[in-house]
Amino acid sequence: QVQLVESGGGMVQAGGSLRLSCAASGRTFSSYRMAWFRQAPGKEREFVATISRGGLSTYYQDSVKGRFTIARDDAKNTVYLQMNSLKTEGTAVYYCTATNNVMVVTTARRYDYWGQGTQVTVSP
Repeated sequence: QVQLVESGGGMVQAGGSLRLSCAASGRTFSSYRMAWFRQAPGKEREFVATISRGGLSTYYQDSVKGRFTIARDDAKNTVYLQMNSLKTEGTAVYYCTATNNVMVVTTARRYDYWGQGTQVTVSP
């Protein structure tokens, strides 16, 4: 089992950057595929990015490709989401999540563990 705690959210102007962090408890962090989802008010939770065990491969939602970067540091039990060129539609609660699934999965129900979320607000 793993517990996840996100940090790094806040308010930023459009075009700005933020880096989210997700600290995981437990000694098996490296065995999980990690991902970030987000949920805007009144909308369903949507996939943003995922990274494989060992960080060898990443996969992104089309709308964030080239602007967001997911990375992990297994020595620190931490996964990151660097967000550049933020847009107002990026305003949402961002969630860190983990799964034992080896394959790329982009549906929330396939993920087993979730953090409490961190708010990101992008102003015009």
